[in-house]
This record gives sequence, C-alpha cells and structure tokens, in this order.
Amino acid sequence: MWLQTRMFLLVAVLFGILYGVITGIGTWMGAGSAAFYIIIAFVFLGIQYLISPAIVGRIMKIRWVSEKEEPELHRIVTELAKEARLPKPKVGISQLAIPNAFAFGRTQHDGRVCVTQGILKLLSRDELRAVLGHELSHIKHRDMVIITLLSAIPLIMYWLAWSMMWGGAFGGRRAGGGYAALIGLGAFLLYFITNLLVLYGSRIREYYADLGSVQLGNMPHHLASALYKLTYGNARLRDKEELRRVEGVKALFINDPSRAWGEIRELSQIDRDMSGTIDYDELMELRQKEVRLGTAHKLMELFTTHPNMLKRIKHLSTLTV
Repeated sequence: MWLQTRMFLLVAVLFGILYGVITGIGTWMGAGSAAFYIIIAFVFLGIQYLISPAIVGRIMKIRWVSEKEEPELHRIVTELAKEARLPKPKVGISQLAIPNAFAFGRTQHDGRVCVTQGILKLLSRDELRAVLGHELSHIKHRDMVIITLLSAIPLIMYWLAWSMMWGGAFGGRRAGGGYAALIGLGAFLLYFITNLLVLYGSRIREYYADLGSVQLGNMPHHLASALYKLTYGNARLRDKEELRRVEGVKALFINDPSRAWGEIRELSQIDRDMSGTIDYDELMELRQKEVRLGTAHKLMELFTTHPNMLKRIKHLSTLTV
C-alpha cells in the first residue's frame, strides 16, 4: 500500500509541475505555444513506444523459443501467468552472456519475457521462478506504459528550456532576453528535478515488482538469493562490450549490471556461511539489522533506475512471514 501511495504522490507531483509550468508560460507567451510542446513530446514518445519492442529485440539479441525447445522455461512462465491472471507472454532467450532477465511489451496482451543465456546456468529453479515472477509483475503493473508517460515530462521541460534560451521565438512573440533566459534556466532546473523524479519512480516500480513476485507465490529469500547471484555474476563479466551494448536499455533488467562491482562489498555481509546464496535464516537476520548507506552510495542511487541492492534485499526481508 505504501508503494502505491508513493507512486500516486509522485505522479501527482510530476503532472503538477507540468501543469504549473505550461500554465505559467502559456499565460505569458501564448497558450498555443505551450500546448505545442506537450503534443510534440507525446507524439515523440508515442512513436518510441510503438517501435521500442523491435529495438529492444535487436539490441538484446533475442531468440524466441517454443515449448519444445525450452519446456521448463515455458512451464514456469505458464504457471506464473495463470497465477497473475495474465495472457501468457512470449518467451525468449537473449544471446547475451550477462546474467539477467527482462520483460517488455506495449500492453498486457503483448507481453514478452526474456532471460539471458547467462542466467539459465546460474540460478536454481526456485530462484529463476522468483525472477520471472518479478518480470511478469512488471507486465501486470503496466510499468512500461507508466514510465514512458512519466518520461514525457522531463522531455517537455528540456524543450521548453531550449526554446526559451536559444529558440529565439516562442508562440510568435519574441521573448524578452532577461526574462527568457531566467525562465529557460528555471526550466532546465525543472528538467533536472523531473528526471530525478522519473528515476525515483523507476526504483519504486522495482520494489513493487519484487512484491508482485512474492504475491505470485515465490519465497522472498529465493528472489533475494537470485539478486545476490546476479550481482556477483554481473561483476565477474569480462566482456565490457556487452555492457556498452545494453547501456541504453539496462533499465529493463532486473538489476543494473554496471553497478554490480560497487554492490558486492555491501552484499558480502549477508551471506554468513559463504554458500553463494541467501537462505531464509540469513534474510531473517538481515530483517533485524538497520541498513546504512554511505553518502556516496545514497547520491549514486539518486541517478539510477534500480534501488541499491542491499536496501532492496532488506525490503524483501520485510515480506517474509
């Protein structure tokens, strides 16, 4: 409930900022000009939304697999889709070595769930099921649509700032130099702030998908163990070219592979028996601890699409009965 409340508040703040800025500039310079930027932003994101599945498929080197080729993978996805009351998503395997999983699609009826080659060799069945439960929860919650819509607001702020400072004309009337520059700087500041708010929204969606996986019948320590293994697997990846290849779409992954090295030291304190997994008792022990992050880690998290992994696993510990 608290995750939903935070998301509703975030959406209200973002659209409140958009309304205030557009109303203010529209009143001063002409409402028609302000509306133009809203229309252009949503047209641009609409096109991106329509073609994004094809782009993701190409970047991620996805091969769609049949039930005959991957019976166990299809069996898990079928079980989870039935539990989530979703149409069964299309199932694919990415040819990337990065151990990870992701989901995308335009609607719930266009859902696509993929795992990379690297993850299939790394996780147990229960851990894989927990990860796939997380991905199906993204589809169930329509996260791709929500984040795409929210992303329009920083885009509008950027175009408004650019127009006021360098566009020359706005709404057919020449903006006064001093006022235009001041408004432009303010719009750039709002562009920065709304970008941070959209990233915050993305992190909330990750927590929400973790909760969704548990609600689909997966044990929290199985998902925690999977995230722990993925962090180590990502950190050991030697092919930096693959990381560069997925830089623009890594927000789709269940964790951010480029942050793995920085998260290993924090996570090592959870695995007390050095088994390479997180069991129920270890997760329960974490539940009793207070997680404290250094200033650098807190600042770094502000600029990322995924929560700090230690905080995320701590959150999973609160979902265990």
